[in-house]
Parts: sequence; C-alpha cells; structure tokens
Amino acid sequence: MEKLQKVIANAGYCSRRKAEILITEGKVKVNGVEATLGMRVLSNDKVEVEGIQLTKPQLQYYLLYKPAGYVSTTMDEHRRKTVIDLIDTSERTYPVGRLDVNTSGLLLLTNDGDFTNRLLHPKYKITKTYIAKVNDIVTMKEINILKRGIYIENMKIIPDSVRVKSKNLKNKTSIVEIIIHDGKNHEVKKIFAAINMEVLALKRTTFAFLNLNGLKKGEYRLLNPKEIKKLLNLAK
Repeated sequence: MEKLQKVIANAGYCSRRKAEILITEGKVKVNGVEATLGMRVLSNDKVEVEGIQLTKPQLQYYLLYKPAGYVSTTMDEHRRKTVIDLIDTSERTYPVGRLDVNTSGLLLLTNDGDFTNRLLHPKYKITKTYIAKVNDIVTMKEINILKRGIYIENMKIIPDSVRVKSKNLKNKTSIVEIIIHDGKNHEVKKIFAAINMEVLALKRTTFAFLNLNGLKKGEYRLLNPKEIKKLLNLAK
C-alpha cells in the first residue's frame, strides 16, 4: 500500500504537497468515497482527483535545452510561454525543479513523481553547473569569499566550485563557472548579490553527469535507460 498523495504525484497529476491540499479540500475520492489525508491505497484502487480518474502513466524522461523567455511551470497565469510548450507528448509532464524565465540551459522534465522528488532532495547533493555573466570584474578576492561560503536566508552556502572563465576589461564584465548542489530559488543570483554583483545572463550546462551536447536551444531528447538508472543511483 502507498500513501494516497504519493500515488497522485506519481501519476503526474500534481506535486505531493498539492495532492495533500486537494485531499483536505475533499477533491479526491478512492473507490467513490471521499478520501482523507494519510490514507493508503492499493494498486487496484480507483482514485479520482477533481473528477478525473487517474491512470498509470507511461513514464517519460526528457532533457531539454531551455531557451530564455520560457517559464518552468506547466501553466502560467500571465499566459507566458512554458517549457511544456516545447515538449511534444500527450502525457502530463512537468519540470524537475525550475530555471528562472531568463535563464537558459539544461532542464529535466518527466511524469515520474518519485524520480522528481529523489533528484530534488537536498540530502543527495546532486551538482549543477552554471555559467554566469556578471556586471563586474571578478577577482580572486571575490572567488575566495564565495569559496568560504556566503549566507542565503540564514543558511551557509558553499559552492562546490567557482572559477573565472573570462574577463572583459572594456565592458567590465566577467564570465564565471559555478557548481552548486543546493536547490534554492534564484540561488546563483543571490550568491553573486552577496558580493555586490548582478547576474546579467545565466545558463545551466550540466545536471549531475548530463550535459547539453548535441542540442540547440528549444531542442530536447529522451533520457536513455542507462542515464535514468545512473541518476536514481545518485539519489538513493
């Protein structure tokens, strides 16, 4: 038996937290009876969410080269373009974490809720690489400050790696590669804000061992079974 909210999330309907809200609002039924929070269900139980009967989805795993200008949500109240618009599938997929609307780069999408929860759990410390263009010349002084760690929302963040790739003395900008394993919102921008620098452009180039090789902006591919297994092995 599995917790009802996990079953709903694994079906790709919504996150576990959202599923819990729907359950408490009386919008979930199991075998025709209104569900309660904490309920466990069997694999053959009939689960309905907001009048829609859940079916076991065909699990899909995508690697997308997200262009800037797309929001990392399944829908947007402001009617902006979403990353879902770039994926041609009939399954209800959603992004694994988020990239800011103006951030480009590697983004995973899936309809496997358990896969998503494991990859995003902070205890597994899965690394992501970003290339940031900042509005000043980054010196070793700033690099050392970042390597010692800075505080974001009362939590000390220590990047796994920070290095300057190039400097433009004329325009007073720098290109910096930074590797982190935390998953806080706007984390890279907040890291540079802590040393009084603004991120002008940001791109995620890796997620764990995955990269963007062979893809152009807006293109995507399916993860292969070996990659999926390797990712899950990192998160167990």
